[in-house]
Amino acid sequence: MAHHKSALKRIRQSRKSRLTNRAKKKTLREAIKSVRTAETYEVASENLIKASKVLDRVSAKNIIHKNNAANKKSKLAKFVNSMKVVAE
Repeated sequence: MAHHKSALKRIRQSRKSRLTNRAKKKTLREAIKSVRTAETYEVASENLIKASKVLDRVSAKNIIHKNNAANKKSKLAKFVNSMKVVAE
């Protein structure tokens, strides 16, 4: 256990940030899953917009790296566009 007051504070802060980061990652995973499990192209494209916003928000707060967010957005867009080709 830490002995210094500053170390105890750091433990409290890191615990709090860990919990918020976990919650935000959970919403991110749910947003990505909603795109992947969409039945139609229209629903998938709507969910893609929402997932992109979540990805931007999470990467802006340094929960995931900005390049990781960009790669995920790219893959999701590619997936949604492939649904459009199949639907036609």
